Amino acid sequence: MEFKQEGKWWVSPTNFFEEVTKNFHFPDKIEILDTTLRDGEQEPGIIFTKEDKVAIAKKLDEAGVHRIEAGCPMTSDEDADAIRAICALGLKADIYCFVRGVLSDMDLAKDCGVDGVIIEVPGSEQMLQGGMRWGLPKAIDAAAAATKYAHELGLKVIFFPSDASRSNMEFLTTLLKGVLENGGHMDSVALVDTFGTFSPEGAAYMTRALIEEVGVPVEAHFHEDFGLSVATTIAALEAGAFCAHVTVNGIGERAGSCPLEPLVMSLQCLYGQDTGIKYEKLLELSQEVAVRSGKPVPPTRAITGNRLFGWETGLPTGYWQKSRDINPLIMMPYHYSMTGQPAPHIYIGKKSGAANVALVNERLGLPPIEDKEVVKALLKKVKALSIEVKRDLTDEEYLNLYHEMV
Repeated sequence: MEFKQEGKWWVSPTNFFEEVTKNFHFPDKIEILDTTLRDGEQEPGIIFTKEDKVAIAKKLDEAGVHRIEAGCPMTSDEDADAIRAICALGLKADIYCFVRGVLSDMDLAKDCGVDGVIIEVPGSEQMLQGGMRWGLPKAIDAAAAATKYAHELGLKVIFFPSDASRSNMEFLTTLLKGVLENGGHMDSVALVDTFGTFSPEGAAYMTRALIEEVGVPVEAHFHEDFGLSVATTIAALEAGAFCAHVTVNGIGERAGSCPLEPLVMSLQCLYGQDTGIKYEKLLELSQEVAVRSGKPVPPTRAITGNRLFGWETGLPTGYWQKSRDINPLIMMPYHYSMTGQPAPHIYIGKKSGAANVALVNERLGLPPIEDKEVVKALLKKVKALSIEVKRDLTDEEYLNLYHEMV
């Protein structure tokens, strides 16, 4: 594990102190299950057509995602057809679909050609009784029958107890053990934080408890309601979970799901855990989903925003001017090219200084201004216009001021 890798990243060395890492229990291989095509589409206003789903699945596979949750075949005939089309592509990724604890759903999943199913049954007392009006014995019987049948059909089975994070531990373990004791089958269980209620510490504790008490491999499916889904997912992986559920750009219900891009980059750069994802494909994948979902990526969103790399303020621009040829990582935590981003863009506006003028002139092919007084006068005009329009200036606006002064 390295805090600095030449040409790639440069993060805090304290991340890798033995005192920090000694209790980590990351699995030998971390898998990524992307649920953009199901959980992501559940965001109100997002509709993926069959064509959209096939195109996104191809991009996910190109990026090295290990498993793709292609949708719910029961939702519509088009969804079922999209899942069949994705399965027919021959992708490297395993293809899963999301189903209820109903035997007919397993038949439909098998007909679609998926490798596995994600079978949902409420995992908390309040969700089971308040949401479905079921008792625990009925849930155990339904889940045992569904998981057993899916396994008999040759499907891999992820058991998905929704709202598990808010469940009483005794209730949850009774449910899981009951399913197994009644003939059910689970290749793994998803620890589901439906409403994003975990703290990182709580996620780690519950992950360890499930592994110890139930003895089934654990996957982390966490939401973003408190803005902590990346942190809670990493905490679960550090505690022994082997798979993270994500969506591209973090799309999903309410605040969304754990976003793929900052999760895998954080695991690599901050924890030394290589997921095998092709980081240089992240920007392209993000843009594909942004267009097809109709949900633009905020310009300063971590990893994939289009205004991440660059400066308007004079002081950091000056630092960049002096350090870029020595080592670009002096001024950034990871190299922009690592994720397919373009080189830093120098903006000019209210907060800018002489270094901005020099670098913008360089970018626009203008001769440098040798007279410092002219630079000061130009900056005065730049700042006045920037305040007036309440943003940094366009190249055209800057060029007009430049030609007035020079």
